[in-house]
Amino acid sequence: MRDWAAPSPNLRPCWRNRVAEFTGERLIPGEVDVDLLNEHVARYTFASRLARGKRVLDAGCGAGYGSAELARTALTVVGADVAPEAIEFARAHYQSSNLHFEQASCVSLPYEAASFDLVVAFEVIEHLQDWRGFLLEAARVLSPNGQLVVSTPNKLYYTESRGVQGANPFHVHEFTFDEFRQELNAVFPHVSLFLENHIEGVTFQPHEAGETVEVRVDAGEPAPDDSHFFVAVCARRPQIGNPTFVYVPRAANVLRERERHIDLLLHEIAEKEDWLADAQRSLAESMAQCAKVEAELEASNHWADQLNLELADRRARIAELQDEVVRDQEAARVMAQEYEAKIADLEQDIQSKIEWALRVETNLTAEIRKQTNELVKAVDFLHHTEKELNERTEWALRLQEEAGRLAQQVELFRASRWVKLGHKVGLGPTMPTS
Repeated sequence: MRDWAAPSPNLRPCWRNRVAEFTGERLIPGEVDVDLLNEHVARYTFASRLARGKRVLDAGCGAGYGSAELARTALTVVGADVAPEAIEFARAHYQSSNLHFEQASCVSLPYEAASFDLVVAFEVIEHLQDWRGFLLEAARVLSPNGQLVVSTPNKLYYTESRGVQGANPFHVHEFTFDEFRQELNAVFPHVSLFLENHIEGVTFQPHEAGETVEVRVDAGEPAPDDSHFFVAVCARRPQIGNPTFVYVPRAANVLRERERHIDLLLHEIAEKEDWLADAQRSLAESMAQCAKVEAELEASNHWADQLNLELADRRARIAELQDEVVRDQEAARVMAQEYEAKIADLEQDIQSKIEWALRVETNLTAEIRKQTNELVKAVDFLHHTEKELNERTEWALRLQEEAGRLAQQVELFRASRWVKLGHKVGLGPTMPTS
């Protein structure tokens, strides 16, 4: 059963399917065994005696059938449940002018202090992580004279009754009698505890219904550890009276119900016997098949023995090959060491030759640089000499050209009639003939 203080994360979208399916989380009349329904209705009948003319809160009301039972005698009833699909189902199926259903958490009730005279919480506290918080909330919303009626299954009996089914996955914490009483007394100073049990009884009911009912309950030693459920009436002030309450449900013919149950069991036994016969036939076929398999297994074992012999021979050969591999590996290791030594010598020789080549390269580079410098100087001198030669050639050509001009001027001077006339009269300079 889930925690009533927080919505389940896996709610189905259709509330009709979800609410009507009994999973051990929430009970729906008409969808469960009549004995289980009677257990739950009996508790609400027990509480309805305390609800007469009072303001009542049914905390964790579920499908709402119990709230409707309380509303038969109460002044007003509020059914509260954290599951929206449960509230929707209750509103659709149980309607009365003094009955209202609201979505609310049991550990955080949305009501003012002293709002109710009676708070009922049946099969709720074991679903809560914070059950102490719920008890404090119930005390807060109760009037000073108010009462809390709370029930829970007996942990010892409930664990035993579930057997191989294991713990109820919707229960957060289950209580023993002493633990339940201790938790209630921590909040309420006055607690009256009742033991709820399914008992066998015999009724004498008149054919024509009468006005009175007489009940005899033989006294017995209360045995909390053997009881089915614990029911407590809690209050802040002393309570008067502690009567034994007997609820006789409408479907109370236990023998008739048992006969029907026996018929169902006999039908199940017949089905199981048929199943057992089929299983025996299947077993016989399986045994025959098993004999066949054993013969095949024997042949397989013989083949396996031969295979083991061959495998032993091959393992011996593998051992020899492994020894050869070890020897070859050792020889290869020695050879590798020799090669490594030779490689080291070659590397040293190569290193020395590299060093010699580097020295030669350095010397040649220096000599080439020197020769290059001298060649550059020679080229520069040659260019200077060539330039000077060109200049002297040009100077000689200019002199030659000047001498030619002078020679022409001399010839013109000699041929001049003035010079010739001067010679005749013995005047003028004497010019050389060449």
